[in-house]
Amino acid sequence: MHTLNLGILAHVDAGKTSLTERLLYAAGVVEEVGSVDDGSTRTDSLALERRRGITIKSAVVSFALDGLTVNLIDTPGHPDFIAEVERVLHVLDGAVLVVSAVEGVQAQTRVLMRALRRLAIPTLVFVNKTDRRGARGDALVRDIAAKLAPGAVAMGAVRGLGTRAAAFTPYGPDRPDGPGDPDGAAFTGRLADVLAVHDDALLADYVTDEAAVTYRRLRKGLAEQTAGALVHPVYFGSAATGAGVAELTAGIRELLPAFTGDPDAPAAGTIFKVERGPGGEKVAYVRVLAGTVQTRRELPYGDGDRAPVTEKVTGVEVFDQGAAVPAAGVPAGRIALVRGLAGVRIGDAVGAAVSSAGRAEDARRHHFAPPTLETVVVPERAADRGALHAALFQLAEQDPLIALRQDDIRQELYVSLYGEVQKEVIGATLTDGYGLPVSFRESSVIHVERLAGAGAAYEKGDTDTNPFLATVGLRVEPAPPGTGVVFGLAVELGSMPYAFFKAVEDTVRATLRQGLSGWEIPDVRVTMTHSGYWPRQSHAHQGFSKAMSSTGADFRGITPLVLADALKRAGTRVHEPVQRFRLEAPEDTVPALWPAFAALDAVVDAQVVRGGVAVLEGEVPAARVHGLERRLPGLTRGEGVLESAFGRYREVRGPAPVRPRTDHNPLDRKEYLLHVQRRV
Repeated sequence: MHTLNLGILAHVDAGKTSLTERLLYAAGVVEEVGSVDDGSTRTDSLALERRRGITIKSAVVSFALDGLTVNLIDTPGHPDFIAEVERVLHVLDGAVLVVSAVEGVQAQTRVLMRALRRLAIPTLVFVNKTDRRGARGDALVRDIAAKLAPGAVAMGAVRGLGTRAAAFTPYGPDRPDGPGDPDGAAFTGRLADVLAVHDDALLADYVTDEAAVTYRRLRKGLAEQTAGALVHPVYFGSAATGAGVAELTAGIRELLPAFTGDPDAPAAGTIFKVERGPGGEKVAYVRVLAGTVQTRRELPYGDGDRAPVTEKVTGVEVFDQGAAVPAAGVPAGRIALVRGLAGVRIGDAVGAAVSSAGRAEDARRHHFAPPTLETVVVPERAADRGALHAALFQLAEQDPLIALRQDDIRQELYVSLYGEVQKEVIGATLTDGYGLPVSFRESSVIHVERLAGAGAAYEKGDTDTNPFLATVGLRVEPAPPGTGVVFGLAVELGSMPYAFFKAVEDTVRATLRQGLSGWEIPDVRVTMTHSGYWPRQSHAHQGFSKAMSSTGADFRGITPLVLADALKRAGTRVHEPVQRFRLEAPEDTVPALWPAFAALDAVVDAQVVRGGVAVLEGEVPAARVHGLERRLPGLTRGEGVLESAFGRYREVRGPAPVRPRTDHNPLDRKEYLLHVQRRV
């Protein structure tokens, strides 16, 4: 059985969920097309999704297409929920990127296409809302080629653009290609031009003997290069009227590559989503890569950072014709709901894939920017503090980028955010799903720290300054952005028990969540340069003595002090998140914008004027974006259009902000030792 796991992605309000409904209707899964406005869509199942008319959680629905099983995954379009898209990307065989014919290429559209191209996911583009006033055709295709992908090629023309009667006519060798081109030669020529960029043999034949470049050959090349994510066919239509949907469906069947796994191989897969069932049990969404995941069978899972766990699968459901139905097993290529894996987490590999460290690492790699805001969640009833922590912990399981952070000293709970809409969703979920009314403090920007240089420190065990039975030496060095924390050894792995090395590494990673100024240090190379321990010993005629023998607690106790000293010697600099922006405004309003840019610390690095409209591109600190949005209407007579997306982190100009620490501060040795020794 051939399977295609198909993602539907778009900027919010481009019509992504409406297109999903239309595809399900065309496949006979639903008897009538659901409405986002009426809250009757199949994939928007949460009450808040129906109230707001936006997709918050990714949803899977399946249908058959000429012998092909399509698992269609509807993803959120609002940038506040980009983490949901993040988790779906690595299980896709192909994607449809929806673009509004009226609004055109928007900020989130660019972010999504960059990720799709970076991961080489075969992608079709569907230009929706061709029946709306102001819809664009050829000009939008040029925009798509310029702003999204140079390999974009229109697969047909729209008749009656901007009217309710708008219809899509696909190009072909025997179909008109538009006024003045009745034989379709223009489409064949454009297709040959696009394909020849990546096909030298085709280019040579096209130059020397056009007759050798048949339409059948071009169509075959189109399928091959689409599968290789080199070319992106563009279809037009309307999810509201159904125009163009049949042609898009044919393109999905013909041009996107189906997955064919070996059902007889050992079971292997990856987990991209975790939910809680009615009884609070975990339900894992598993993309099966090989073999068959079966109920009542033992299934190992893990992520490479922790020891694999094996548990019995108590239930399996497979998506079939719009519903999840119980099954004895699910074969390679399909997506299943698996129950019984109590400790499973998003990004875990299952079955034979657990032995592949690269699989788990790839599942955790971020393809979008991290959250740049955080807020304190405050229970309205003081007695709910414990229940709130448990509820937020469950939400963090379902969305790891929430990054729950607890301040034990101030008894506060922090969550990371992409935006204010996400805050509203978390609040509604806690109230409706857990009965926990909460409020939020004002959101603040998350900064990071980067090393200014290299530094090293060393502590010999059982001395006046180090009361722990553990010798640890660490060297820290800057790592390029995006590298993450890399832990290595400059000592023999066999010089002490592996559990002690693991205790040091885990403690290093935990300690780096708060640097010298309290912000996380995300990119750093840490090398263990010294090690030493006290072997298991006992008093005469007595059992094992912790007072005479090293334990993991000794290494967890001294490592923060050694790492803090190394960081002090290296020094750190605080960096703030910066957004890339693109602003379109009337040319005569540009002089009024420059003082606002200066006041908001925005930098314009490109400016183009076309037909009285100025296009400005540059950078603005993430903390100032909302200020720019508020001032824009008054400065541009309401005609300014602003797009922004995360760009990079840059060093803070002026005094660096300090975040209060939530631990017992290894930067203050005396207080730290008093607390740790008292706890021990």
